Amino acid sequence: MLVIRDARADELDEIADLIAAAYAQFGPPPGSAKDLVDAFDEYRVDQRDVWSRLGDSQLIVAEEEGRLVGAVTFYPPGAEKKSERWPSEWAAFRLLAVPPDARGKGVGRALTDECLRRARDLGAPVLGLHTTIVMDVARAMYERMGFTRFPENDFPITDDFMVMAYTLPL
Repeated sequence: MLVIRDARADELDEIADLIAAAYAQFGPPPGSAKDLVDAFDEYRVDQRDVWSRLGDSQLIVAEEEGRLVGAVTFYPPGAEKKSERWPSEWAAFRLLAVPPDARGKGVGRALTDECLRRARDLGAPVLGLHTTIVMDVARAMYERMGFTRFPENDFPITDDFMVMAYTLPL
């Protein structure tokens, strides 16, 4: 049975590893431009830094039979969303992570549903997220759930790689 809950302090190293494993496939291919490789190297450091996000966010995990199988960082309304640039009254989430061996079981959907539940419970008018073109499975899930493109909050990583914004009015 899948259990969705807040992360515990003693799990933070494991969660950092889980996020890194989930995002490993999305790095630039060999031979990519140096600016893209450098940007992804910085992003890998950010992914693993679960500790610095805890002051402004809630770290939510999915557990199945005593094993962590997913995680997501949820920003409630009023939280500092750093580079995400969402309006203060909105909720947002980032770094939804499900390792390859746990995919296809509804873990990502369950974590997204929990972010939606929390955002609604806190009175957020909108839930926002960012993703990229290479995360096609996640983008398709978000679109099936009713999230739509919000290009005014896109931002470039390099001249050739854009981070795409999606929102869902609550």
